[in-house]
Amino acid sequence: MMTNTKTRYGGVARFFHWTIALLIVTAFALGIIGDNLPRNADTIGTLKTLYSVHKTMGVTVFLLAVLRILWALSQPRPVPLHPDNRLETLAAEIVHWALYGTLVVVPLSGWIMHAAEVGFAPIWWPFGQSLPFVPKSEFVAHAAKAVHGTAVFVLLGAVAAHIAGALKHVVIDKDATLARMTKGAEAGDPTVVAHDKLAPFAALLMWGVVIGGALMFGTAQGAAPATTDASESTTSSASDSPSEVLSEVPEWTVTDGSLTFSVAQSGAPIEGVFGTWNAKIAYDVETGAGTTQVNIDTTTLTLGSVTSTAIGPEFFNTSAFTTSVFEADIVRLDAGPVHQANGTLTLIGQTVPVTLEFVLETDGTTATMSGTAALDRRDFGMGAGYADESTVGFAVDVTVNLTAQLSQ
Repeated sequence: MMTNTKTRYGGVARFFHWTIALLIVTAFALGIIGDNLPRNADTIGTLKTLYSVHKTMGVTVFLLAVLRILWALSQPRPVPLHPDNRLETLAAEIVHWALYGTLVVVPLSGWIMHAAEVGFAPIWWPFGQSLPFVPKSEFVAHAAKAVHGTAVFVLLGAVAAHIAGALKHVVIDKDATLARMTKGAEAGDPTVVAHDKLAPFAALLMWGVVIGGALMFGTAQGAAPATTDASESTTSSASDSPSEVLSEVPEWTVTDGSLTFSVAQSGAPIEGVFGTWNAKIAYDVETGAGTTQVNIDTTTLTLGSVTSTAIGPEFFNTSAFTTSVFEADIVRLDAGPVHQANGTLTLIGQTVPVTLEFVLETDGTTATMSGTAALDRRDFGMGAGYADESTVGFAVDVTVNLTAQLSQ
């Protein structure tokens, strides 16, 4: 029989139960293995496969869980075998509904996290990489990650309680509770008032607390988008000043801006952001000449799901090199708005010539600038273990946007 009765589970319910259980155990094991593998060139392919399988299984669990819940709502649920033990029955009911919640919240929050950032490992066909109404947002990714991580602990607790209850029925009560789910055995009194209506509301309240708490306390790092601290541009110490800023050239103070870069990750572009940097700019509107020095706090780098790898010893090595410096002379090309900043970029102990081409528009005391520079990570000795572009591209495209005010 495929449908439920008041004394047995049907084939459909048993299929959902054991299939989802197997997927959860496998996905959890893959996540643990992936989290404990070292991050280097030798393991990148394995990690990508592990996390792709983990994510794809998670999405599969989510879709099966939705079908399972819809099926359960349309079916009678077998009655408890010990209805007189009200406290135990209520606890079992709450765990049951909490488990239903984890089957939705855990994989869905993981999918939202993946969709909000450029994921390191893609979700496999036929599922997509994005979700409707989920923007590419570091803040959304942080929020989803906080919910996902917290919900996993609820899942572990609920599964542990569920297994403990099943073992009690087998070892202590010696009844057919487990047999009803393993082989569809008949057990129980169909005349019993089936279930406590308080349980789903208690589980719903618990999930409200869990999700609300995760969002409140777990998203501190993603509470605001990473942006330049404009005050840094005016409070640099003497050591932050350009080695040779033309004293007779007007100085400009950066009031707003962003510093980002893009690199190919497994063939797909992924964007990095430096949260803190400051710039000292001297520029003469009449001559179109000047100088600049940009100081970048590399410890504020975020690069989607691979941030920990990016700041590690094979790439930015922020534990040893916390600052990058770009020093350049500014020249205007022809008489238009196009300029070049020709200078050097010092990064992880290597100094390399770099040209930043940008468009500059000035209106009295306000200037807006947008520019790009093309780098090659190999020039700085970055990612030496990633000898080809199948995992990490060689080309790095840097984009700078800023607004500055003429200093008085």
